[in-house]
Amino acid sequence: MSLFVRLADWQADHAAIRMIRQQVFIEEQQVPADLEWDEHETSAQHFLVFHNDKPVGTGRITGDGKIGRMAVLADARGLGAGLQLLQFICHFACVEGQQSVYLNAQRHAEPFYAKAGFVAEGETFMEAGIPHVRMTRQLQEPAESA
Repeated sequence: MSLFVRLADWQADHAAIRMIRQQVFIEEQQVPADLEWDEHETSAQHFLVFHNDKPVGTGRITGDGKIGRMAVLADARGLGAGLQLLQFICHFACVEGQQSVYLNAQRHAEPFYAKAGFVAEGETFMEAGIPHVRMTRQLQEPAESA
């Protein structure tokens, strides 16, 4: 099993990003297309996770430290792709000087994010017809090489 994550560029990688989000959010979760694509697409830093050189997951972070649009294709779930992607995004944010990051987690995914160090804050709210909770994670400085 070969998993790797890399930075993605909306212009160069939008076909892969759109394919993954189309399948996960629009087709599986029935999120309306007009809610899925927003004004942050061109300004956010996007990421792609690959399994055996095939794009299977994506996510992004905006300048204010909001992680979002985390999606892994159904046939790649259970491989650790989501956790590897999330860790990569958090490391990127830390290197970029963010002190913390946050996201709006679907309630069913709250345990996944909790395992990655995120803490739920506030009440459940609806987003695209799906229950969510805001979660935050404090970031630590990258360890220096000895």
